[in-house]
Amino acid sequence: MGMVESLKLTAKNIALVAIFSALYCVLSLITPFVPAIGVPEIKISLEALIASVFGIVLGPYLGTLTAFLGAFVTWTLPPTGMSPFGLPFLLSPPLNALVTGLIFYKKWKFGFAAFAILIFAFLFTPPVQPLAENWLVAVSVLFDKIIALFLILPVAIFAKKLDIGKASVFYFILFFIGNQADNMWGSFAFSTPAVYGGIFGLDVNAVRGLFLLSPFAYPAIRLIQAFIGMLIIVPLMKTLSGTPWLWKKKNILSSNQKVAKSK
Repeated sequence: MGMVESLKLTAKNIALVAIFSALYCVLSLITPFVPAIGVPEIKISLEALIASVFGIVLGPYLGTLTAFLGAFVTWTLPPTGMSPFGLPFLLSPPLNALVTGLIFYKKWKFGFAAFAILIFAFLFTPPVQPLAENWLVAVSVLFDKIIALFLILPVAIFAKKLDIGKASVFYFILFFIGNQADNMWGSFAFSTPAVYGGIFGLDVNAVRGLFLLSPFAYPAIRLIQAFIGMLIIVPLMKTLSGTPWLWKKKNILSSNQKVAKSK
């Protein structure tokens, strides 16, 4: 029932989804992108970090819907114009919003499970198989994602003990986790033959070579996104805290907020 209720499309929810989806589209027009190493057709959109904001403000379900609508509409409009190169990655921002929202609203076990399943599934894709021969490919792609996955545990356990004045550290880690979940979907999608072969015209050895280069750029990009996201969300949450505009009043930092107000 909780998920059904959270997805109830009231006038307020429809307005919020529309506004934030439009915000995603606008940011896509003004925010620079980073081309993927060796595959310039893949554009790492820095505005995708805003999906973490959706998950925190709108909750994991409305946030996911908003991120998908924003990404989908952006993909359909110029200059992308429904390019097949962007189609496989439309689920990356929604996954970011989902994982971030689930962690923030005390449903971190589901976020952990979704992230872990993607990591596990990647191990059975052609670029990694057989694993005994291609373990370095797996390590190159997954080492930062596994770090992000297990950062969920201390975030969930120690967030209530975190001084509210240091909440920026919490948000930085949370955005890093969300953006790594985004990247995990992208890596998984790209590792399927229908995508790397059918859309990009690459063979499996070329994909392995590209994956081996990934540690030299992508973790740094996710850290930059997390830092920018932290700068956005800290003042935003100070403004929205205690208002009806957040999905729920109770979240992983609720006890800290109560302590701060009592001082």
